[in-house]
Amino acid sequence: MRSTEVGRELLRLFLPRACLGCGERVAPEEGEALVCGRCKTLLRSPPSPWCPRCQMTLGTGHPQGESCLECQGWPEILASSRSAVVLEPPADALVHALKYQGWRGLGALMARRMARTRPGTREDPLLVPVPTTLRRQRIRGYNQAEILALDLSRLLDRPLLKALRRPGGASQVRLTPRERARNVREAFQPVVETSSRIRGRSVILVDDVLTTGATARSAAGVLGKMGVGEVHVLTFARAMPYSEKSRRLPDLR
Repeated sequence: MRSTEVGRELLRLFLPRACLGCGERVAPEEGEALVCGRCKTLLRSPPSPWCPRCQMTLGTGHPQGESCLECQGWPEILASSRSAVVLEPPADALVHALKYQGWRGLGALMARRMARTRPGTREDPLLVPVPTTLRRQRIRGYNQAEILALDLSRLLDRPLLKALRRPGGASQVRLTPRERARNVREAFQPVVETSSRIRGRSVILVDDVLTTGATARSAAGVLGKMGVGEVHVLTFARAMPYSEKSRRLPDLR
């Protein structure tokens, strides 16, 4: 065994990695994993029955196949939304670690879960990450949605296009649904140079979390003006407002 490998094994022994989901020690047999096996099993898909358009969980008495009130006001171009998991522990901790703590390596794990729940589109889609402001990107060093989109691009073998930009705007954290909608109403602008490449295409809009859908509605509206055929949202996590666990979580969007 080479000296570098010996050193790595000693570090694992004396400084064991902590899981980003629960904070507990990652077992040595899990190698360089950022998330322990238990937390991976606790990541829960949105429970059915759910709305065929926005994937909001519905009451058992709601007729399957019908859309719900949650997405009733969505623009026609916003065809569907899918999320890999529910925003509850440990998913909330993973979102926070990627978004605020610099754990970019989590993008690969999160994107793998997202790739399993790819929205159904009529044609081969382009991946478009939801942009963040230049100020936030300078502070964090990256845009978490772009990290996820890059990994998805490799997994799905689909092209990525940064078709939107976000000049400014206040954070969505701690805003009410009505305030969120007002905050992002004109938050996005088209990247004009990409217009010819995106016109008439189907787009998968990639983000880390879907909460009220205000961000998705605003971004989809701009993409529609650029001539996009249809928009499908794909996120790692979905906040379920009627879930007790979701109500106890900090607002991450």
